[in-house]
Amino acid sequence: MTSEHPNTNNPKSYWVDSAKLPVFPALKSDIETEVAIVGGGIAGITTAFLLAKEGLKVTLLESTRLLNGTTGHTTAKVTAQHGLIYDELIGHFGVDSAKLYYAANEDAAHFIENLIEKHGIDCDYQKKSAFIYSTSENDRQSLEDEAKAYKEIGINGGFIDHIALPISAIGAVEMKNQAQFHPLKYLMHLVKEISELGVEIFEGTTASHIEYGDSAVVHLRDGLKVRAKYVVSASHFPFHDGKGYFSRLYPKRSYVVAVKPEKNLPDGMYISLNKPTRSFRSVQINGEDMLLVTGESHKTGQGIPEIEHYKALEEEAIKTFGAQSVLYRWSAQDLVTPDKVPYIGRMSEGPDNVFVATGFRKWGMTHGTLSGMLISDLILGRDNPYERLYAPSRFPLDPSIKTFVKENMNVAAHLIGGKLDRPDKEIKDIQHNEGAVITIKGKRAGAYKDNSGELFVVDTTCTHMGCEVNWNSGDKTWDCPCHGSRFSHEGEVMEGPAEEPLKRIDPEKIDYSTST
Repeated sequence: MTSEHPNTNNPKSYWVDSAKLPVFPALKSDIETEVAIVGGGIAGITTAFLLAKEGLKVTLLESTRLLNGTTGHTTAKVTAQHGLIYDELIGHFGVDSAKLYYAANEDAAHFIENLIEKHGIDCDYQKKSAFIYSTSENDRQSLEDEAKAYKEIGINGGFIDHIALPISAIGAVEMKNQAQFHPLKYLMHLVKEISELGVEIFEGTTASHIEYGDSAVVHLRDGLKVRAKYVVSASHFPFHDGKGYFSRLYPKRSYVVAVKPEKNLPDGMYISLNKPTRSFRSVQINGEDMLLVTGESHKTGQGIPEIEHYKALEEEAIKTFGAQSVLYRWSAQDLVTPDKVPYIGRMSEGPDNVFVATGFRKWGMTHGTLSGMLISDLILGRDNPYERLYAPSRFPLDPSIKTFVKENMNVAAHLIGGKLDRPDKEIKDIQHNEGAVITIKGKRAGAYKDNSGELFVVDTTCTHMGCEVNWNSGDKTWDCPCHGSRFSHEGEVMEGPAEEPLKRIDPEKIDYSTST
């Protein structure tokens, strides 16, 4: 199979590559506003849109570029089918909570659809059924239980014996009338709308923490301040983690390849129950029907070399659809809460003017939209039926406590294990376009050499809580196995909770003769 696009070597999302977003300036002075929203993804932009339409003065702050984070790296399914979630929700929290979860995501999906129709947004929006299938007979009961939950909740769909995929599935659960789209084409329209409504947008503007008060103050990394009556943290990982979100959010990475298939995907969106997860959806690229193959989820910074996950998806595309070439490859980071329900609402039971939206568990198109709907209602003093279900202050004991203990034991193991790791590789062993953890004078460090031969060396100690980062060979980044912070090959922060870059080590000042 051949590569037809340079982004197969340097991962880049098709959505990002095919969208021409306007450029906004960085903030240059202290300002005051009614609502400060931190994060320029679907949650932040939707919140800004809804509040600006109500006449509030809104300021949107983004640390890099709008839509360059998880929103720009999604698989872009607009669906309430979030894995086998409904039978689990009924078992843990009851039928009423499960119904609320479904209704919330259906409301968000309808919001997107209505906005597309009202404004005539050209964003490749298509209604399709969503399917969860399995190739293992051991999963039949789980699929049938989920289908029973659908019936109890009133979801349009149920169990089917076979699917149209060229795969030997034992059955599937179908949810009808779901959708897929080009997320950045949709959100580019909202960016245009909020700009016309007077929303101030600043890119390259990194928030570091909040000073609470009747007028909260967002402190920026460069020392500037934004004073606001309300603050919304929509930055994927909460930029201000004074409430310990790092211990209640578990980062996972997953991978996408866009391929030119020999066999077209049957109508629908498909995801497997059995592992490793495989997800399939169609996409139009340059007027041709192409295929997105997604999966290979794992904890950030842990497991096999990340490049192997891309290879596994490409092999799946060849085996199942006769893929002829790879057009794009990219990955995304998602955050999962202990009970699998996102945190959307007031950041805590204390200050009532600071809000958060996080933990979307790979289903950010509906949950990001819901965040804007729910948080805007709270700011405007309106009742919202989903406030209690998504309240960040909740901490139900079942199943959260078991997950909480398990995940934090995993963090402890990696914190200790990383400190003991002394790799055999040395700086002289690094080849062009290669990165690796190395040992310099008995100490752990990280090195990357680009195609031109320029060497970048960093201290591998994460600036969040001191875990040791590992090299991500698929995306050429340094990833923390404890809380999911990610850094560029130069050490710059790409993903929180870390706020400070990795310490750079000057290669010119390393005495190579004693670097063993």
